[in-house]
Amino acid sequence: MQTISRAELVSTTELPRKRLLIDGQQVEPLSGRYFDVLNPATGEIIAVVAEADAADIDRAVVSARKAFEGPWGRMRAADRGLVLQRFAQLLEDHAEELIALESLDAGKPLAAVKRQDLPAAIDTLRYYAGWADKISGQVIPTRPDALTYTVREPIGVVGAIVPWNFPLMIGMWKIAPALACGCTVVLKPAEITPLSALRVGELALEAGLPPGTLNIVPGHGRIAGRAIVDHPDIDKVTFTGSPAVGREILAGAAGNLKRVTLELGGKSANVIFGDADLDAATKAAASGIFFNSGQVCSAGSRVLAHDSVYDEVVERLAARARAIKVGAPGEAGVAMGPIVSELQMKRVLDYVDIGIKEGAQLAAGGERIGDRGYFVAPTVFANVDHDMRISQEEIFGPVVSVVRFSDEADAIRKTNGTRYSLAAGVWSKDIGRVQRFAQRVKAGTVWINTYGYTDVRLPWGGSRDSGFGREHGDAALENFTEPKAVWMNLNV
Repeated sequence: MQTISRAELVSTTELPRKRLLIDGQQVEPLSGRYFDVLNPATGEIIAVVAEADAADIDRAVVSARKAFEGPWGRMRAADRGLVLQRFAQLLEDHAEELIALESLDAGKPLAAVKRQDLPAAIDTLRYYAGWADKISGQVIPTRPDALTYTVREPIGVVGAIVPWNFPLMIGMWKIAPALACGCTVVLKPAEITPLSALRVGELALEAGLPPGTLNIVPGHGRIAGRAIVDHPDIDKVTFTGSPAVGREILAGAAGNLKRVTLELGGKSANVIFGDADLDAATKAAASGIFFNSGQVCSAGSRVLAHDSVYDEVVERLAARARAIKVGAPGEAGVAMGPIVSELQMKRVLDYVDIGIKEGAQLAAGGERIGDRGYFVAPTVFANVDHDMRISQEEIFGPVVSVVRFSDEADAIRKTNGTRYSLAAGVWSKDIGRVQRFAQRVKAGTVWINTYGYTDVRLPWGGSRDSGFGREHGDAALENFTEPKAVWMNLNV
């Protein structure tokens, strides 16, 4: 296995050809097709990666089934946990390389990957390594002449489809609990950010995962992703991405009745009441939308501000937006990098045009920065009506709509007034008010006088167009296990 140094990753625009990882081996795609991976900060090619198709997915599934019915599935749970602990340590040992790789591939500032993405991936893996030998059933009394109990068994082969916004972190959200439960995994990273997943797969083998336990098959969603959904020997699909693709996956999985978990989009409201600490609230609101260039499912892309503080909130947000240093991920002091691709950049800029045409006021940003790479200025829209498209539709970029509200009921109505229900935030010193808000808002996560924090120990997910099912915590164990009831006759 070839190790790429951080210096090589940052300084060169060419990387070795990356092959598929199937059954513990780096293999050529059966079609012989490869695709280019671009650096979003420059638009230049940084890697050439194997393109998996249905035949390659089938190879990976066969390998995963063999590992599930063989070495990984039969391994003692405690030993699985030890392997996962070694896996986590290898991620830490290779931290510099992984940080550089993720930054280069996804356009993320180095400091952000070092501070959040990689530590979260390692924490997730260690957390579920600890769960491996603690997944237990119950003894349930039913009748005096029988011993009745339940066990939780691994569901089998898992197809994991990972988005491009947090490839390393969200990839581990799926890999770690599945492996801890005793499942095996066929993971398809997004075709525009596959590099960290391929390296993680190599480290998994080094940690002692048997061949076939974790297979990495980059490819296009309409081909490789569809093949995962359609494959009759995949028992479970876990997907993070857009609602439109989520619906296609759900429809496809109906054909063979495989289980599905979907973590989809968001249009989260960050609600600021008149009695809030405006400095803290607007600082968090800016971070909540401009972190990762706004490419976050739970981004606070709607700031709801009370009439009494609306103008000040707009001014503060616009000032913070203009102060953000946007640039290449490796530059000193850069807080926001590029949009991940030219296509996504055009989508974001199209929404800026939509907002202007709808009559919203551009208070900051709204333009592309430079002509090299995919940079968009942090953008603030004021005088946004709740029903405007920029207030209702997920943009997935550094664009925030500031919407007025008049009272508590109006705030809750507007917070709940989109198709999404992933997350929400509320800022107020009134304890009763924030508790009422938390009870009435439709969201999988509610932040009170803070915004954006996640932890693998807490469930994560939403409903409606934000998907269904929960990742993280012990809730994720239900995604990858099936309960079995056992009756034993005591009168034999």
